[in-house]
Amino acid sequence: MSEAPDPRRHPWRSDLAAASLRGKVPSARYVEGREMRVVCGQSPLRAAPDPGGSFTSEALFGETFTVFEEREGWAWGQLASDGYVGYLAASALGAPGLAPTHRVGALRSYLYPGPDIKVPPLDLLSMNSLVAVEAVEGGFARLAGSGYMTARHLCALPQAENDFVAIAERFVGTPYLWGGRSSLGLDCSALVQMALAACAIACPRDSDMQQNELGEPVDPGRLDEVARGDLIFWRGHVAIAAGAGMLVHANAHHMMVVREPQDAAVARIAAAGLEVRAIRRLFRS
Repeated sequence: MSEAPDPRRHPWRSDLAAASLRGKVPSARYVEGREMRVVCGQSPLRAAPDPGGSFTSEALFGETFTVFEEREGWAWGQLASDGYVGYLAASALGAPGLAPTHRVGALRSYLYPGPDIKVPPLDLLSMNSLVAVEAVEGGFARLAGSGYMTARHLCALPQAENDFVAIAERFVGTPYLWGGRSSLGLDCSALVQMALAACAIACPRDSDMQQNELGEPVDPGRLDEVARGDLIFWRGHVAIAAGAGMLVHANAHHMMVVREPQDAAVARIAAAGLEVRAIRRLFRS
């Protein structure tokens, strides 16, 4: 058997694996998955069924999650959006329902029980959350199942943004959260992923995946030639070149998303023992 695929994006364990991986990974049992929908604003995706364990990623409202096992309040499965595998609280999942028609285009927006901004909201949905709109009534979008949202905060699918750098800059000030993937808190690679997702550009979850799979390589020794929209990689970190000698990134130094001079960031990270290891250009100039 060839080298086993990355378990971050392939649902397999020694005791259980997706039926599609039969013959590709060793496992005691192979099962077909069951598609469900994330029904809360955001839910931590974990490497183990432990509420005290760290996040590996986060699932957003409306995303599809294929469940291969549900046990003791946990669902083990795979997110459809980026293929990431992990454990979600089973309470965060519900029936698939109608296919999404819109995504949240605002940085974040409330979900209300009725078409009234004065009633207590049900939840807070972040950018790129997915919803199925049944009708628009007086500035409110009525969602399938239940709930209302401000219609102007929603973008009809497949409508997309065209400037992912500008989208990333809208997150400036958002707290840094390891494994986070929402406008309430996110990490460096999630900022890249969320900004590209708003532009309908598929992006893997982790920075090592992004370095290997996005764009084309640029000589990492030529930082003076970095162009707006380039991705700059260090070991375990990624930043977005914002043009005019600036970059934007979620980082644990500031503990938030910041826009700062590229030279200052490169020098600070180098002082911590990390040199730029790659630059990837997503778009030809």
